[in-house]
Amino acid sequence: MRGMIDARRALVVLGGLLAALLFVLPAAASAGEPSYVAIGDSYTSAPGVTPYEENEVAEKFCGRSTLNYPHLVAAALKLNLTDVSCGGATTSDETEEQIEGKTPPQDDALSESTEVVTIGMGGNDGGLFGTLLNGCTQIDAFEAREGKAPCRAEYEKFVTETFAADKPAQEAALVHIKELAPHAKVFVVGYPDILPKKGTCFAIPWKEGDYKWFRSAVEKLGNKMIKTGAKAHGAIFVDTFKSSEEHNACTPVGTRWIEPLVNPLTGVPVHPNALGEEADAYAVEREMLAAKVRP
Repeated sequence: MRGMIDARRALVVLGGLLAALLFVLPAAASAGEPSYVAIGDSYTSAPGVTPYEENEVAEKFCGRSTLNYPHLVAAALKLNLTDVSCGGATTSDETEEQIEGKTPPQDDALSESTEVVTIGMGGNDGGLFGTLLNGCTQIDAFEAREGKAPCRAEYEKFVTETFAADKPAQEAALVHIKELAPHAKVFVVGYPDILPKKGTCFAIPWKEGDYKWFRSAVEKLGNKMIKTGAKAHGAIFVDTFKSSEEHNACTPVGTRWIEPLVNPLTGVPVHPNALGEEADAYAVEREMLAAKVRP
């Protein structure tokens, strides 16, 4: 009888050890995945691209999709993701609360153990993106001002001054990231193309002269500034503009990667849709693999 009891005790102990081992193994596997922090604004968080992360901040305040490019990249390359991107974020929100009591500074997610960082930020700095979308639409569509590029006439100085003021802040952000995550490979993600090279469309009711100006003086120049800053601070620039030129907001459903101002299918105008996030993910993955980011 005693021998049977001892055998049962041994089985119980063995079973406990096996259960403990099974519990530990997944954690050990995930521990080998590189730590990846995604910092960014709405072009990163992807509002309108459902489903969202299941928490109040992600759903109610940030529009943080589980199908945005950080999540897709993490799944493809087996990275351990912390996504702190949030719609409406500016570069200052890397070091400050964006929404008091709800969104801590995005850089708080960084640490010495962080191995990979993506940052997609800057379009909201100085109110640039929102001011131009609202202003150009008001001037070109509602007021129908005369001239080939009336929005340019109104906002050209504003754009120049905003870029000049924002450049030091963007470069300081990269310095700060390196201070907090000194061992991380940093990837700076540019913005995709919104408007076609030629012509216009009803979905974005601006004059053709303002299309050309916005594309060259805002989109291209903004990406150039971001790329220059990345290179100056040892980060890798991810170009999402060239690949998206034939998938701008004026192209048909199923082709476009950016939703238009008029009748956006996602409900979020002039922002990437699911196809756009997939395309951005591919661009990021390509640069990461070239930089030897591996699980």
